[in-house]
Amino acid sequence: MKKSILATIFLGLILVLAACGGSNNDSDASNEIDDSAEETEDNSSRENSTANNDFEIVATNWDFDQAEYTVTAGEEAKITLVNEEGMHGIAIDDLDVKIDGDGEATFTPTEPGEYTIYCSIPCGQGHSDMVSTLIVQ
Repeated sequence: MKKSILATIFLGLILVLAACGGSNNDSDASNEIDDSAEETEDNSSRENSTANNDFEIVATNWDFDQAEYTVTAGEEAKITLVNEEGMHGIAIDDLDVKIDGDGEATFTPTEPGEYTIYCSIPCGQGHSDMVSTLIVQ
């Protein structure tokens, strides 16, 4: 399980580094790319914000959109599951969270730590790879 998370993080790092490489032959085009990268980073920061503990998980066939999600301990959190491809559910056993299909759940994590988020609906060959981590700070 840890190997798949590490592999996902490593592949994501490679993609980010590959996207940052290349020449700056056309300065206008590179500025547009830089602006869109900054906007993507800003959106990612907002999605991972712990200010209101609301976050969304987008599920596609055999993958969640992020390897980690972060919330604040002692504060109510709302998790929303969106099935972009296939039919999936999520469960976080230690926090008694379960969503089957598109939907949402509200919970209050009391203990800081890392909790496993996994797909709770058998969805095919890559089902066991659908794992992510909820970090409670």
